[in-house]
Amino acid sequence: MITINKKLITLDLDGTTLTNNATISSLTKKTIKEATRQGHIVSIVTGRPNRISINFYKELGLKTPMINFNGNLGILPDKKWQLEYQHTIDREIVFDLVSKSKSLGISVIAAENRKTFLINQGAKFETGFFPTILETNQILNQKNLTYNPICISLSVNPLQKNNVINYINQNYGDLVEISPWGGKYPIIELATKGIKKSTGVKILADFYGIMQKDIVAFGDESNDTSMIEFAGKGVAMKNAIPEIKKIANDVTEFTNDEDGVAKYIQRFL
Repeated sequence: MITINKKLITLDLDGTTLTNNATISSLTKKTIKEATRQGHIVSIVTGRPNRISINFYKELGLKTPMINFNGNLGILPDKKWQLEYQHTIDREIVFDLVSKSKSLGISVIAAENRKTFLINQGAKFETGFFPTILETNQILNQKNLTYNPICISLSVNPLQKNNVINYINQNYGDLVEISPWGGKYPIIELATKGIKKSTGVKILADFYGIMQKDIVAFGDESNDTSMIEFAGKGVAMKNAIPEIKKIANDVTEFTNDEDGVAKYIQRFL
């Protein structure tokens, strides 16, 4: 009987597992399912909320817990998980940012947790993350926001982005983690201070009894830093930012649009 050295494989989505068109290739699906069949643990660890990552989870046929909001939410979709968790931030921060949105140059403010998504207005541009048309129960106001959110997302004027970050740091820097998006949209995300993707990865590893040296993590952006550093083998995508490539143990031969994750896993396993 052949025994395997079981690995925990953690997958970022955008720029990593997904193509540039935000789809999963047939080779990636086939490879992930084969790795699972061999006995390895494959889990999504993403900055995306669960509402726009559950479709990929199901497409890959995963049965493992999923980590969302850059480590701030850990769930087993459609089932109860004894280690399920979430980290939230005070909703008063949302109300303060709404009151100062005009002077700070903040156009869109969204507050979200596992099941609820509220936003002050429809997005003026299509990002795939924010709706452009809202239902009444989606409008962000003091009446609707009755919970402490996991994440606050801000769409800001590019010329005032640094001012927004400075304001948040000065007033809430000890409470929130500030994560500007690295893409083309001027968006800033706020979540609980000190919580990162590695927070969720450690919980997964402990749950499955996987040693740190047997964790393989794939990523491409700055929010993957903690996960890449924590893993026994941190793998940067060929298309990753230079800072991620610098700290990674390895770099894929191909980009996310060339089945980089799938081809690496096939060779590695």
